[in-house]
Amino acid sequence: MNEENNINALDEIHKGSCMGIDALNFVIDKTDAKEFKEVLEIEKNKYEKTKKQIEDIYLNYSDKEPHKTSTMNKVMTWYGIEMKTMMESGNSKLAELLIQGTNMGIIEGRKILNHKDLDKDIKKIVEEYVKMQQDSIEILKKYL
Repeated sequence: MNEENNINALDEIHKGSCMGIDALNFVIDKTDAKEFKEVLEIEKNKYEKTKKQIEDIYLNYSDKEPHKTSTMNKVMTWYGIEMKTMMESGNSKLAELLIQGTNMGIIEGRKILNHKDLDKDIKKIVEEYVKMQQDSIEILKKYL
């Protein structure tokens, strides 16, 4: 197996998890609906669990740290959410934005699974990440 494939997969899923956490933090601050906030916190915890899982295994493949989202990416995520919710900022719009971002994560995860030869532990993490995001979409659909 190609070690570079393993590191690249871990980096991509780690970045995706960080972006998910950032987006959820921004969206949580934009809603006052208690139930929706609780759902978003649960979703954020899932991303944090994946992020930690990657950080725990990463040193087995590299002496560096996993890639994170840059400050610029965080600003762009915040700005994108702000711009897209300027005219409409209800829970439906927030759920829609999260679903769109989550779909990008699913696509990236599927590409990794379809085109990279990975260690079984890393493949399992990527599969769980994709499944977690698919489940998240089903949960968020209720708020559209």
